[in-house]
Amino acid sequence: MIYIAQTGQRFFHYRTTTLLLLLLVISLQAGMASEVTMGKFRGAIPSEKPDWFKESFLEFEDDVAEAAAAGRRVMLYFHQDGCPYCSKLVEENFADPELKANIIKYFDGISLNMWGDREVVSVGGRDFTEKTFAEALKVQYTPTLVFLDENGKVALRLNGYYPPADFRAALDYVSQKLERKLSFSQYRLDKLASVDGNLIDEDFFLDQADLDKLVSSTNKPLAVYFESLDCAECKTMHERILTDEATRKLVLQTSNVQFNVASEQRLTTPAGKQTTARQWARDLGVDYTPSLIFFDQQGNEVMRIGAFMKTFHFQSVYAYVLEKAYLEEPEFQRYISARADHIREAGFDTDIWGYDSFHD
Repeated sequence: MIYIAQTGQRFFHYRTTTLLLLLLVISLQAGMASEVTMGKFRGAIPSEKPDWFKESFLEFEDDVAEAAAAGRRVMLYFHQDGCPYCSKLVEENFADPELKANIIKYFDGISLNMWGDREVVSVGGRDFTEKTFAEALKVQYTPTLVFLDENGKVALRLNGYYPPADFRAALDYVSQKLERKLSFSQYRLDKLASVDGNLIDEDFFLDQADLDKLVSSTNKPLAVYFESLDCAECKTMHERILTDEATRKLVLQTSNVQFNVASEQRLTTPAGKQTTARQWARDLGVDYTPSLIFFDQQGNEVMRIGAFMKTFHFQSVYAYVLEKAYLEEPEFQRYISARADHIREAGFDTDIWGYDSFHD
């Protein structure tokens, strides 16, 4: 009886020890799995405003008056720290001898940090900080350039980075005061011949011109691609951005259609208006190709891409629309900052200036 009892105790002790060791191993494995290495943040590029920009007190009514007296106009430049698109604007556009000379001759450049705390007095005398002024103007991208006429009214606004040739067209348009005659969209699109041609196709583009029926018959948002023939940036978008697997996963969750901005193709807009692709692009103010305009299921525009963009920001616009994040977070820059953090917390690198994704 004593032997049997001792054997049972040994067996019980063995089982208990084994179970504790097993639980310890499982706990260690779970702990290791939860310790994900934070992904890297790549692509941020610092830049400084040109030394020939005006040192302004940020009292814009005075700035406008001083510029007008000298035969110039005011150009407000919204930027943020580490913005690679801002760096590209400074290093390629502002540094280009011809463009630089054009700006100095016709404009007073004033730099504003969209997250800055310097005091600003708007035309009309309202007090802001740089940050609240950017918020009031609904600045979604950096760089954003706002050109003011002699009365302090907006003559033109560029939301994002425009390559040198497109930027030159913008400077010519404002310096010649053409906003008094026609919109910048008309100015750009009228230079394109009214011809149809073969744009670069994608397997996710729908052959659908009745966009009102499309948005009402599906629970997906609609992305409208406006492109043009012989468009270098359109080619880059198709070959470098839309080939990315993570990008395509987002794109396939929307309805996508494509139109030539110079085409007389008939269509029905999401709002039910019958028009042509060319006229609709003009009505929407499209002045850059490729441009993407996003509509919700009610046919309302909720977001757009209308300037040069690389993969991370392109993906982020799609994600912003798909998540309907604009309903809770109207400031897109805050959204993409949080999105970058979430990706990095999952252990993936975030590259805001590359064409390749490091996440699923």
